Amino acid sequence: MFRIKVTVHILLKKRRAVNNNINFQDIPPDFWYNKDIVKLTGGTRMNRLFSDKELRLLIVPLIIEQILAITVGMADTMMISYAGEAAISGVALVDLINLLLMNVFAALATGGAVVSSQYLGKGNKDMCRESAGQLLIVTTLISLIIMAAVLLTKRHFLGLLYPSVAREVMDNAVTYLRISAYSYPFLAVFNSCAALFRSMGNSKISMKVSVLMNLINVAGNAVLIFGFSMGVAGAAWATAFSRGVAALIMVWLLRDRRNVIYINLRSLCRLNGSVIRKILYIGIPNGIENGLFQLGRVLIVSIIAGFGTVQIAANAVANNLDNMGLISGMALNLAMVTVVGRCVGAKDYEQVEYYVKKLMKTAYIAGAVVNGLVLLSMPLALNIYSLTPETAELTKILVWIHCAGAIVMWPVAFTLPNALRAANDVRMPMVTSVFSMVVFRILFSVILGIHFQMGVIGVWIAMIMDWIFRLTLFILRYRKGKWKQMNLI
Repeated sequence: MFRIKVTVHILLKKRRAVNNNINFQDIPPDFWYNKDIVKLTGGTRMNRLFSDKELRLLIVPLIIEQILAITVGMADTMMISYAGEAAISGVALVDLINLLLMNVFAALATGGAVVSSQYLGKGNKDMCRESAGQLLIVTTLISLIIMAAVLLTKRHFLGLLYPSVAREVMDNAVTYLRISAYSYPFLAVFNSCAALFRSMGNSKISMKVSVLMNLINVAGNAVLIFGFSMGVAGAAWATAFSRGVAALIMVWLLRDRRNVIYINLRSLCRLNGSVIRKILYIGIPNGIENGLFQLGRVLIVSIIAGFGTVQIAANAVANNLDNMGLISGMALNLAMVTVVGRCVGAKDYEQVEYYVKKLMKTAYIAGAVVNGLVLLSMPLALNIYSLTPETAELTKILVWIHCAGAIVMWPVAFTLPNALRAANDVRMPMVTSVFSMVVFRILFSVILGIHFQMGVIGVWIAMIMDWIFRLTLFILRYRKGKWKQMNLI
């Protein structure tokens, strides 16, 4: 009866003939998501924090950015390969370290994005801006400390991780790591600014700057590697320069006072302990989780290394193809943080549930399409690689395992926990992810791959077991609703 009265009120209002006193503040939020009400009110849902158009403007640039990161990364690797096997081997060793650090910086940026999104949802623009300034301070200081530590211990650090590496490979690795270290502050600042723009619902800025950064990187590689024959050093300086340019552009754009969130010199010259603690509350568990996940991957690669050349090559090629299948999922992971964070800040948990359902549905549809395309294009893609028939056949099996699992399980295992993180529930996802990585990915890789002699296929089955464990716990956690009680601001 209440719904009917309100519906009539709306219809009369549209005809400018309103003569009742219904209090819209008393209307339950879920009312506006009722399909019958939507139809009667002209096909629109009231009080939404994000329209469908706004969601598209947020998600599509993120997908493009993910595609760009993968394709340019492949081009980067191909160009470095011309510097020789020792060069590409040295770069590959350092890339594992750089990837770990990139995940740490991304985790800190996520912490800032969650805090900013929640303040934005709450309507406190001053604290949005304050948290933006504090995020840049924190990430810059941490990245400078990491940079200094790497520069002081670079050879000893690499020697500890890779004790049996050939001298020529180690020399190239040291060179690449030393120069890469100079770019860490720029990388941290870029990630932080990109996260802040995403918290405003604007992912187009980071996409455009990312395009420019990658173009500079590729052009720099061409000039320094081929033109000046600088080898690994040329590749490293090109990367560092491109990151520096991108970071400076992002900071300059974030100074624009027309943005909802902007930074000024004053906000960068003082520390706010309360805001920093909030950022680190989200960022540190996420950073630990991401860092240990990458370390786990390194250990898994070392396990696979004992299975022989065919299985090593199949694993490497399959990983390249599978990364393409995760493009949409990675983009929606970032979108989930922004959208849910905004809703949590507004204390509108009905909208949290609405958008989680909507984004998860999108993740499944997009994931099915992208992974389906990977499977359909796999015969053509494998022709690009010079693989033996045995390696090609094993690669097909691994890709099928990953893509089939990703279509069914990946969104719940990896996108849903971002909703929990954005709602301040960060410790449970961290503990779950670390436990699952150690027990299922690593331990069962040893059991299935080595003990039962299943090789790399056993390792990938262990990966699927990891996903199943994760998604089970994350579904239970989300449905329990404890995240609704975890206030941060």
